[in-house]
Amino acid sequence: MTTSTPLPTSSLLHTEEMILNVGPQHPSTHGVLRLVVHMDGEYVTKVVAHMGYLHTGFEKTMENRTYQQNVTYAPRTDYLHCFGHELAYVLSAERLLGAEVPVRAQLVRVLLHELGRIHSHLVFIGTGLLDLGALTPFFYAFREKEMVQDLFEEVCGYRMNQGYFRVGGLYRDLPEGFEQHVRAFIDHFDEKVDEYEALFRENPIFVDRATGVGVLSAAQAKDLGLTGPNLRASGVPLDHRKANPYCGYAELDFEVPVESAGDCFARFVIRGAEMRQSARIVRQVLDRLEPGPIRDPNRKISLPPRQELETSMEAVIYHFKLVTEGFHPPLGEAYVPVESARGEVGYYLVSDGGSVPYRVKIRAPSFVNLQALEVAGVGGQFADLITVVASLDPVLGDVDR
Repeated sequence: MTTSTPLPTSSLLHTEEMILNVGPQHPSTHGVLRLVVHMDGEYVTKVVAHMGYLHTGFEKTMENRTYQQNVTYAPRTDYLHCFGHELAYVLSAERLLGAEVPVRAQLVRVLLHELGRIHSHLVFIGTGLLDLGALTPFFYAFREKEMVQDLFEEVCGYRMNQGYFRVGGLYRDLPEGFEQHVRAFIDHFDEKVDEYEALFRENPIFVDRATGVGVLSAAQAKDLGLTGPNLRASGVPLDHRKANPYCGYAELDFEVPVESAGDCFARFVIRGAEMRQSARIVRQVLDRLEPGPIRDPNRKISLPPRQELETSMEAVIYHFKLVTEGFHPPLGEAYVPVESARGEVGYYLVSDGGSVPYRVKIRAPSFVNLQALEVAGVGGQFADLITVVASLDPVLGDVDR
């Protein structure tokens, strides 16, 4: 019988840091993102996010298109909550112009804005739990997600990247029967949120993997510039629908869900609660919708009604000038913050009096929120890092704009 010689103690204690590249393939990082992860065994000691793999150049492109043409680019920046970026862009342009948007147009904007929030949060829950190996919730969440996109297709003609809002109002009015279809969906939706929450709040595996993971205190969240659900999950109740109301939100009755734990579990819980509030807002909008105009009547901003083109030369001239040249806002700058599904989004527009913006700067929430990964992702195991990325809900088009 032979005995093995024990290894020297110094050899057993020798360790060295391991550096892993995570990405930039799409599936594991919610977009084309590269993470350089420093590890001591199974534990993450440092995370560095490398962005830019999906750079679109939208800001510079928008500086070479008319104000109305730029509505095409805004929704593509965040393809999960398209209406959030659309709304932020047109509100800033309307502030430059001093446009007067009719009440019906504002209510329709809120309606679609909140349906878009529900759509985005459904994708968050489905894909976020899928990242952790839970396949079933993906099918539950995407069942209603497809129903929301059916509503978008009905009103806009597109399921994504709608481009439905216009500077001064809307592209066209709601189709006949649309309000009834939305109400039927909302009545169906409330009980479905109970299903989603049961799938993660009552799942002991998920609770163990998300509770106490990726913690961000209120002070850290504010220092990092977080906004939206990620900030409110850390106990800070900032919501621009309440703090800086737009489109008549000041007249709507809804609550701002807040959690205090600041961990991954809280960030999932917040989004479930927000979907309930969005459904509550949608019901109020449906009750308030009345027939009326959907565009600013100023012909220097809005295209004249199509029927006028057959009888009015003046209408033809305005139509021609708006389509070929666009309108000319006065000298100035504008920024209107909007509460998207990911937090504060806004378009800083500078006008030099021309028909195209002199400068466009997008305040994209995913770009700001993603830096929190370098704090929240450190200290836990590598498997926890995936949970943290999922809970921050980045959209890389919103980052690499």
